Amino acid sequence: MGITGTEPVQGYLTATGERLRADGCEVRTEDWGGVAVLIGYRADFKLQWMATKLHLFTIAAPATLVTADALQTFTATATDYVLARKGQLRGLQNGVAVFPALVGTQIEPAASAWAQEGQRVKFAAVARPVTVDVGTGTASAYRGNPMLGFVYAAHLRSKLNAYFPAVRH
Repeated sequence: MGITGTEPVQGYLTATGERLRADGCEVRTEDWGGVAVLIGYRADFKLQWMATKLHLFTIAAPATLVTADALQTFTATATDYVLARKGQLRGLQNGVAVFPALVGTQIEPAASAWAQEGQRVKFAAVARPVTVDVGTGTASAYRGNPMLGFVYAAHLRSKLNAYFPAVRH
């Protein structure tokens, strides 16, 4: 994952932080190995989720070139981060979800395809990777209804649409 400081990428990340705050997320930036990473967090409880609480993290970083390997590595890192913070709560009444997003100007088709093919699942934890091409405004992610974690599908799709809309030129 090469680092990019291009204005469109930084503008998209700034706007994403604003969208997260507007939705009630706690938002901060952390340094991940010299890269400023945007982190948003919120928790929701709903009876229709079998009375569970979902801890949702959105973790977005700039990248020059987004490859499938870079997205897979970032997804694993983001998932480990989330599990270290809220993973001890996973189980009958708690779940965690993460949107690991790489935002750039060059997205390899294989990266977008990998993001769209499905969510990544661990026990009571899901990751829905996202690629954002600021040049075309395309945000690729899995927005379907999975077998595992289906009760959260509409909520996750709604949050993906709110946090990662098409770029307006």
